[in-house]
Amino acid sequence: MTSWLLLAEAGAQEGGLFDLDATLPLMAVQVVLLTLILNALFFRPVGRAVEEREGYIATSRADAKQKLAQAQRLEADLTEQLKEARQQAQQLIVEAEQEVDKLYREALAAAQADANATREQARREIEAQRDQALASLSAESDRLGALIVDRLLAAK
Repeated sequence: MTSWLLLAEAGAQEGGLFDLDATLPLMAVQVVLLTLILNALFFRPVGRAVEEREGYIATSRADAKQKLAQAQRLEADLTEQLKEARQQAQQLIVEAEQEVDKLYREALAAAQADANATREQARREIEAQRDQALASLSAESDRLGALIVDRLLAAK
């Protein structure tokens, strides 16, 4: 057995720190092949997926920015419309109040005119009745006076 060890020792040459035999190019070829295989099988699909995601994220962000800008424009438009609607409502309220005030004044004037006409009519009727009562009293007093005078003259 010791002879095999001596024989194995005798056949191996020592070349220093690195032995530059066929293993170095073989290892370089293995590294290159492994890099190509890994690149074809793993790195390209992962890279494509990452690029697709980045593209999707970029388009989503652009769409979101556009939608945000559109929403801001719509908000500004709606705010302006709301402001105009409030102003129109205030104007309608003022006009309605003026119309109600005008109708109130007209109704009040008509009621006062009607009350004045009724009062004047009542005054005329009362005057006519007073004149009639005075005339009736005057006629009655003349008749009574004539009766008294006739009785006094008849008694004498």
